[in-house]
Amino acid sequence: MKKKKILNPFVLPVILFAATILAGTLVLHHPASLSGDGISWIDALFTATSATCVTGLIVVDTGSFFSRFGQSVILVMIQLGGLGIMTYASLIFFLWRKKISLTDNIAVGQTLLHDPGFRLGKFLQKMVLAVIGIELIGAIVMHQLAPREIPLFSALFHSVSAFCNAGFSLFADSLVRFQSSPGVNLCFILLIILGGLGFGVIMEVSGLYRPGLRRGRPRIKKAGRVSWHSRIVLRTTLFLIVFGWAAFLLTEPVGRIEGPGAGWGTHVLASLFQSVTSRTAGFNTVEIGGMTNASLLVLILLMFIGGSPASCAGGIKTTTFRSLLAFAWASIKGRQQIVLGRFALSRETVNKVMSLVIFSLVLIFGAVFLLLLIEGGGVPHPQAHGLFLELLFECVSAFATVGLSTGVTPELSPAGKGVIIVLMFTGRLGLILFLSLLQSWQRTDRFSRAEESLMVG
Repeated sequence: MKKKKILNPFVLPVILFAATILAGTLVLHHPASLSGDGISWIDALFTATSATCVTGLIVVDTGSFFSRFGQSVILVMIQLGGLGIMTYASLIFFLWRKKISLTDNIAVGQTLLHDPGFRLGKFLQKMVLAVIGIELIGAIVMHQLAPREIPLFSALFHSVSAFCNAGFSLFADSLVRFQSSPGVNLCFILLIILGGLGFGVIMEVSGLYRPGLRRGRPRIKKAGRVSWHSRIVLRTTLFLIVFGWAAFLLTEPVGRIEGPGAGWGTHVLASLFQSVTSRTAGFNTVEIGGMTNASLLVLILLMFIGGSPASCAGGIKTTTFRSLLAFAWASIKGRQQIVLGRFALSRETVNKVMSLVIFSLVLIFGAVFLLLLIEGGGVPHPQAHGLFLELLFECVSAFATVGLSTGVTPELSPAGKGVIIVLMFTGRLGLILFLSLLQSWQRTDRFSRAEESLMVG
C-alpha cells in the first residue's frame, strides 16, 4: 500500500501568495474599488501582485485611481504580504488550537528565521503585536508631523507601506513634496530600516526574543550583545546606508534634482533617503528619471542587494552580499575557509550563496532580454537609446521588490507587464524557497566522480 504524500511545506507559501493575488485581482477589478473608470484585468493583476509582493511598482496612480475601499484592499494585501501569509495563517491556527502543525512550523520558520526547525509558539504573537505597534506609532508620528498633508488614513497607509517596504503611496509624486521635511523623512527612514532588518533581528535587539538551543545546548549570550547573525545584518546594513549616501552625494549635483532653491541641507537629506529606500522600500523624494546614469547604476546595485533575510525586503539580501565579500577576501588571502567574524561559513551556506546570485542574475537578464524583444524588438539602438538601462532598472526593481521606477512600467505592453509580474512574484518568495523546493524533489548521488582541474580565467 502506497503512503500518502504530505504536501511539501515549501509549496504552501507559493499557493497562499498566488491565491491572495488572485483574490486581490478580483476585488480590485470590481467597480467598488475604483474611483472612476474601469481597470483592465492585467492592470488589476499587476497591482494585486505588486501589493502582495510588497513591491510598489504601479501602472495607475493609487491615490486617485482607487476608491477608499480599493486603497484599503491594497493596504490589507501589503500587510499580508509584508509578514507573509503563512505567518498569519499559522497565528490564527495557533490561537485557535494552541498548536501549530509540523508543516506550518517548517514553512513559517523557513520564512521568518530561515530555520525550518524553529519552534514558533508565542513568538508569532509577540512578532505580530510588535509589528502592529511599530506601524501604529509610525502612523501617529506621521500625522502629527504633517496633519494637513497626511490625514489619519493616509498616515496609516504610508506607515504600513513603509514598514512592509512596499513603496505604495497615495501621493502622485510619492514623497517628493516632503523632500525638505526632516521629520517626515526620518520617520519614513526609521520605518523602512526596521522593516528591512528582519523580524528575528528586531525581536532580538528589542529583547523580545533570544536565539534558542544550538546543538542541544543553550547559547551563552552576554547582556547587551546580539547574535552573530544579527551583528552581521546590522553592520552590513549600516555600511550600505553610508555607502549609498556618499555615492549619491558624489554623483548628483546640488539642487539639480531637488528643485530650485534647494541647498546642501535638502541635498544631504534626499541622498540619505534614497540610500535607505533604494534597497527595500521604493519611496522616492526625487524624480528617479531625472537622476544621472551613475546614480541609476548605484541604485541598481543597492536594489539588487536588498534588505536582510526574513524581512519585508527583497533582493539577494545583506547576508548574501556580505558572504560574497568574505568569499572574495578569502580568495585573495588564499584561505580555505570563508570567515565572517567569529565563525567560518559552512559549505552548504557557500553553495546557497553562489546558487542564489547566479540564478538571480540569470533571471534578471533573461527578463531584460524578453522585455527588449517585446518592447523594442527590431528597433535599432540609436532609436531605442536608453531603453536597455531603463528596462534593466525596472527588472531589478521588480525582482528585488523595491518599486522604484524611471517611468517605464505604466507604458509596458500586457506581455511586458506579465514579465514584471513573474519577477515580482519570484523575488518576493525568494529564489532560496524555489531552490529548496527543487532540492526537496531531488535525489542525492550515492557515489563521487573523479576530480580534475580545469583551466579557467
